[in-house]
Amino acid sequence: MTTNLQPKAGQLFTPSTLMPPDLRSAAVWIASEPAQVQADFLNSLTEGELLALPFLFDFWAMPHQLPPDGAWKTWVILGGRGAGKTRAGAEWVRAQVEGAGPMDRGRARRVALVGETIDQVRDVMVFGDSGILACSPPDRMPVWEAGRKRLVWPNGAEAKAFSAHDPESLRGPQFDAAWADELAKWRNAQETWDMLQFSLRLGEHPQQIVTTTPRNTAVLKALLKAASMVQTSAATEANRANLADSFLQEVRARYEGTRLGRQELDGTLLEDHEGALWRRDMLDAARIAKAPDMDRIVVAVDPPVSGHSKSDECGIVVVGAVTKGPVQDWRAYVLEDVTMGAASPDAWARVAIAAMESWGGDRLVAEVNQGGDLVQSVINQIDPLVPFRAVRATRGKAARAEPVAALYEQGRVHHLAGLDQLEDQMCRMTLQGYEGGRSPDRLDALVWALTDLIIDPAAHWRRPRMRGL
Repeated sequence: MTTNLQPKAGQLFTPSTLMPPDLRSAAVWIASEPAQVQADFLNSLTEGELLALPFLFDFWAMPHQLPPDGAWKTWVILGGRGAGKTRAGAEWVRAQVEGAGPMDRGRARRVALVGETIDQVRDVMVFGDSGILACSPPDRMPVWEAGRKRLVWPNGAEAKAFSAHDPESLRGPQFDAAWADELAKWRNAQETWDMLQFSLRLGEHPQQIVTTTPRNTAVLKALLKAASMVQTSAATEANRANLADSFLQEVRARYEGTRLGRQELDGTLLEDHEGALWRRDMLDAARIAKAPDMDRIVVAVDPPVSGHSKSDECGIVVVGAVTKGPVQDWRAYVLEDVTMGAASPDAWARVAIAAMESWGGDRLVAEVNQGGDLVQSVINQIDPLVPFRAVRATRGKAARAEPVAALYEQGRVHHLAGLDQLEDQMCRMTLQGYEGGRSPDRLDALVWALTDLIIDPAAHWRRPRMRGL
């Protein structure tokens, strides 16, 4: 329901005393009620309360747009295109500079607005559809002074615009709050960021917000590791109520499952580790929409040591291959990743067997270093007729992965969509070992599958035959 009421000159916009105390709970309550209940609620408000309602951001905000609790220094919002990052930044600035009344002081008096260029600060952060002016109620509306490149609020607070093209402009001024927009695309990112940190020195606890689509940049990766940093994130579709359906359909159809899509739509930071056996561009080049008919399909399993809640994942990956013609013409296709979290042997065995049945697999391959005969025993209890091959690791993970990575470099392995978590593990495997923390169980399963389908048969094919005497 909407209202046609327009703000009057001098109208004070204050939070309603009739609102339920928890605005987030109130928003959920109203949204879930029938239309008549919603109408009755709105009709119960006074004119001033109705006029104030659009400017109570805590009432309307999505979870990723609300600042986390705690004494943090930097709040980073990683989001896809259109996820509501700019609105969150503008509303946070409002919350810092505004007081209870239009002329009352807020927590912050001097704010730095930093973007890639001055034009982007002005056109997006200040005058944009989700910028500071669009979010501000009439009685707290700041004035843009173009000559001095600053906003001035009725209570005397100021926000000054700065460009990442000119880091030195931040040398000298000082602030008690800052908003940095699209940090990951700044040209002089590290130098500008460093200058901003030196200038953020006013007040008892100066804070800053960073709103950006993630990119694999050194300054962003270092920031996300800082102890004083908190983070929220959201994909583009989190804000789908405010986006055109045609836009969402088009970008998903074009970029679903690609590196660009994960970065620009899902808001995921994708890193290429130094010395990694796989790179993101390599995996993007390997992606296809549909696999051909297969000569063989295997389901590979890397079982966890145990099945309790803190155990590793159980890697389960389905891979097929076309093995017609010479060995160098064989091609493999990674079809599905059905890896499970901490699960009992019975649970992961049933998932693996179900994947075989779904894809028409002709063999189940499982590592038995940890479980020994128990692994095959569990599988046979569910289906004693499943073709099974036990494999045992005699070399380290990186050594086993190297020949598989070589297949990708030769363009002989292709991926269907939906393998994001597997690909993340692949890009963290280096010649020195895995840099992802816990065990790369999805990758281990993939290595066993491709070894069974391509590498071992190819080695047997190439092995010289002994001539009879």
